[in-house]
Amino acid sequence: MMNIDFEHIETNGVELHVAVSGPEEGDLVILLHGFPEFWFSWRRQIRELAEAGYRVVAPDQRGYNKSDKPDGVGAYHIDTLRNDIIGLIHYFGHKDAAIIGHDWGGVVGWHLVSTHPELVRGFVAINVPHPAVVPIVMLKTPLQWLRSSYMLFFQIPKVPEKIMSSNDYRYMEQALKMTSRKGTFTEEELGAYKIAWARPKTLTSMLNWYRAMPSSMKSVRKDDIEVPVKIIWGKGDQFLSSKLAEESLKLIDSDAVIWVENATHWVHQEQPEFVNDQLLRFLNKTASQIIS
Repeated sequence: MMNIDFEHIETNGVELHVAVSGPEEGDLVILLHGFPEFWFSWRRQIRELAEAGYRVVAPDQRGYNKSDKPDGVGAYHIDTLRNDIIGLIHYFGHKDAAIIGHDWGGVVGWHLVSTHPELVRGFVAINVPHPAVVPIVMLKTPLQWLRSSYMLFFQIPKVPEKIMSSNDYRYMEQALKMTSRKGTFTEEELGAYKIAWARPKTLTSMLNWYRAMPSSMKSVRKDDIEVPVKIIWGKGDQFLSSKLAEESLKLIDSDAVIWVENATHWVHQEQPEFVNDQLLRFLNKTASQIIS
């Protein structure tokens, strides 16, 4: 499909399976996937960014696909997830990286840029708000409670795993299809997801990210962010209200959002050419700012 190398990298006490592409001397860009995906969710971005001269790293985050899956909810605390990525930055010998995160990967990115801004050259959040604004918007927007009800379901032990894995992961397959534009996920691509989901301990490990949320929220900071940030938001997101993006703007540059019409939560897979162009514009701008 493209020139990608795969490595197993030790970081923060776990081994992560990592897709790597682009010149070794290029500026480091780390792509962080969300639920229920793995490095493959960035298949439409990796080549473009690598061909532009960036060293692109897309890990299976802990608990996903071929990466380690430590037991226990505590192993998926937001500080721990952040520290995995800090370890990757150090492993590749860079003093900082540009972080691009979607969904849960974006939550990790927000937390990294909030707590260790010196390690982040720039951050792009794709359909994911700053976690600190979620309770605020939920109080103002009752509809967001309904949209987020699946998170409460995920807190139940064992039951979600049984339902989600039944009938060859049909529940999860349909969730991707029904919340995205028609044709976004081909049958072949969905087959790749099913292989990843079927690996031992994967479903429980993925869900433990949600189960760790109550304790993780205690570590979330709401300070203003001075690192360059861009939000890309598909307006048709069925999970997250655009008000979450609007509230997040209060913590960053108020002009730092790009609204994408005719796109959903999966905007980077639905409109890859547009999103890739926006990513390269942002990455090139932050690189030029550092040089100047």
